Amino acid sequence: MSKKLSSESSKLHIVVFPFPAQGHLLPLLDLTHHLCLRVGVTVSVIVTPGNLTYLSPLLSAHPTSVSSVVFPFPPHPSLPSGVENVKDVGNSGNLPIMASLRRLREPITLWFRSHPNPPVALISDFFLGWTHDLCDQIGVPRFAFFSISSFLVSVLRFCFENIDRIGSTDPVHLLDLPRSPIFKEEHLPSVFRRCLQAPSPDILETVKDFTANSLSYGSVFNSSVCVEDEYLEYVKQSMGHDRFYVTGPLCSIEPGLKPDSGSVDSSLLSWLDGSPNRSVLYVCFGSQKASASECHALALGLERSMTRFILVVKKDPIPDGFEDRVSGRGIVVRGWVPQLLVLRHVAVGAFLSHCGWNSVLEGITSGAVILGWPMEADQFVNARLLVEHLGAAVRVCEGAETVPDADELGRVIAETMGERGRKVAARAEELRRKTDAEANGSSIADLQRLVEEFGKL
Repeated sequence: MSKKLSSESSKLHIVVFPFPAQGHLLPLLDLTHHLCLRVGVTVSVIVTPGNLTYLSPLLSAHPTSVSSVVFPFPPHPSLPSGVENVKDVGNSGNLPIMASLRRLREPITLWFRSHPNPPVALISDFFLGWTHDLCDQIGVPRFAFFSISSFLVSVLRFCFENIDRIGSTDPVHLLDLPRSPIFKEEHLPSVFRRCLQAPSPDILETVKDFTANSLSYGSVFNSSVCVEDEYLEYVKQSMGHDRFYVTGPLCSIEPGLKPDSGSVDSSLLSWLDGSPNRSVLYVCFGSQKASASECHALALGLERSMTRFILVVKKDPIPDGFEDRVSGRGIVVRGWVPQLLVLRHVAVGAFLSHCGWNSVLEGITSGAVILGWPMEADQFVNARLLVEHLGAAVRVCEGAETVPDADELGRVIAETMGERGRKVAARAEELRRKTDAEANGSSIADLQRLVEEFGKL
């Protein structure tokens, strides 16, 4: 055996299996980065060819500690040829992509059993609950990674355990949860709402997969105690053990992974540098697509608010002449923006967002007031947490099909960015301080506990 192989075989070997959607994949790669910073850990990351590019920053940062394990993406009749990531088809792609990835069980098992330095554990996304049975078969523990809030986990668990009676009641009373929240059925998580429809093999497997998460050997959350302490404790108690790790917000733990998504627009940063502190509203819906009428109303609302703003529109249409009318006060960006860098600029005071969990954490850790427009998936649950539980956000609209009144939207934006928004802004700044202290305090301690748990295996 070569010296190099002997050295590699002596290292603690972990396998990481992300789910191919931006909000799931990127935080798990962040977690992997921080595990690799701990001495003696080597990591294999399972991906399909279409998602290999997302590993570039991680592979560059850890060329000797991280390797990719690439399996062909199994086709699915509901997915167009070549689609391997949810961003290419939207939220409706979750279930068929989950179904496709289940077919990797046998090749992954063969890879495990033939590896010269067998992994001691697998960390997989909560959408990959079937890997619990795979790990039982191989004889290694599975750690479930939750790229979502524990509030959402609590809601999903209640819904799946009460699926037979939820379909006949609206609104839905989640009496067993802290604060006993009440949700309209249309605001429940999209993945569960699809399960309320006519049962299919994919849907039945989804229910089974989610249930399997509670059986995992350990659970890792990209969350923060100061953001949702009661729900983290609720989920921890339901797990029934202490192999429960709160390692977030991962976007605030230094040193972070450097993005590999394009160069930073110097003119955008210069414009921010010339703007007064906390005067700019950043508007971005991530991979969420807005209709032409929604984009039109949003643009008019921004125009009438008289607020300084950055609007990221991807390829969505905006009204003719809009950019000329807001010239100097607003910037329209088409394409990629270094979101965290922009949010943390001293000139940015608020963030109009769809309330996906990654965006929520980036907004909170930047001290930005979040103006929430939840549309689907986990977004209504996250918006409830932000607005009603934390008091660090303002709801401006809701629904994927809703077109806001431009005058009302402009008024809410202006008030939130002005004197009337000071109370919410103070709460947002308080959360920023608390999450920053936690990310580089208790979260680091939980990361170390996680590595030590791997060492025991």
